[in-house]
Amino acid sequence: MTEQAIRRSDATLRDTAPVLLLVGSGFRPYREYILAAVSQHYRLWLLDSSEATWQLTYCEGATRVDTRDPEALREAAEALTTSLPVVGVFTYDESQVVFCARLAQDLGLPGSPPEAVSACRDKATTRSVLTAAGVPQPASRTVTNAQEALAAAEEIGYPVIVKARAMAGSAGVVRVDSAGEVADAFAAADGTDALGLSRHEENVLVEEFLTGPEISIDAVVHGGEVTPTVLARKRLGGAPYFVETGHDVDAQDPLLGDEDLMGQLQEIHRALGYVDGATHSEFKLTPQGPRLVEVNARLGGDLIPYVGLLASGVDPTVAAAHVAAGRKPDTTPEFRRFAGIRFLPPERTCEVVEVVVHEERFGPTIHETRVTARPGGRLAPPPEAFLTRYAHVVAVGEDQEQVLADLEAPERLVELRARALTD
Repeated sequence: MTEQAIRRSDATLRDTAPVLLLVGSGFRPYREYILAAVSQHYRLWLLDSSEATWQLTYCEGATRVDTRDPEALREAAEALTTSLPVVGVFTYDESQVVFCARLAQDLGLPGSPPEAVSACRDKATTRSVLTAAGVPQPASRTVTNAQEALAAAEEIGYPVIVKARAMAGSAGVVRVDSAGEVADAFAAADGTDALGLSRHEENVLVEEFLTGPEISIDAVVHGGEVTPTVLARKRLGGAPYFVETGHDVDAQDPLLGDEDLMGQLQEIHRALGYVDGATHSEFKLTPQGPRLVEVNARLGGDLIPYVGLLASGVDPTVAAAHVAAGRKPDTTPEFRRFAGIRFLPPERTCEVVEVVVHEERFGPTIHETRVTARPGGRLAPPPEAFLTRYAHVVAVGEDQEQVLADLEAPERLVELRARALTD
């Protein structure tokens, strides 16, 4: 039987259109674009712990339910399946991916086995499974306290990476160059509570430091077939922490044809048993070849799918929705451009007075800016806070050099005026 590819359509959805259960919606400035795109293809019914507000523009309806309570979530979902043509469970929330895998399995809907999704959530399990499968991995140890962390670091050799075992967004990730830094790094990693994600008894990993540039690959997986949708080159700052300051996407990036990288991507998914869904994998391009940093059972954050859409015309969010519904997406590029995003983190702990956008300073490829902090809000750099930004800037164009030039000094385009805080 021939399987028809699904492409984007702007047609108004009828009452009989299929329904996706959307679990969690997230921070509007970083997630609204997903709802706007996917709602052009599916009727969305939101299941969320908070009352729906802006989301209702894109949703058929919403149910307020404790999404951290698997039983309550399942009961709410089952009630909807009796009255709506539900075809899949869709989430891009890191804290919900395991719950949603179990929910899809309980409802007989498409998705990867919960065990595979759990193996992605737990970085220690990821390392264990992939090492057993013969996929090259950095040396890695799980530890329960600073003394064990020191012993692991001495065994592996400095520099090392100390990081939380099950966090996201580079929260709790610290580079350690000497024995005197281990205790503070362990405390930062162990004390991180980003997104309320789960903890383990052995909650911290000490790993070999990988040299080389870092990239990420967003992919959709349908019936075990892994198809990249976005390859982004990451920009980092804030050493010894790993503050993500931007991403660059070239729709003609030669790495998309790199046999070693693409081969590892396929083998990683096969070994983990991840057969249906969307993933976001991060690699370091070391002198010895690509090495996996982590793989996540969800779409990439940081607006990476949106930047990818601007670069190629392929919408990773819609492709992810299609595979959640059991349908094969068409990921053929419509064009090939260069796009980038820059995030603006605070340099010090401060209270926002105002954020000023200087449009008169924009270069020709600036596509948009967005302010994500309000007057009176508190901003802080690591280790006090991770993922703190006051704005972002996006540029896209045919000329890579021009895009990079226009993004060279984003703080000139969006200026933070703030009052320093010392307590």
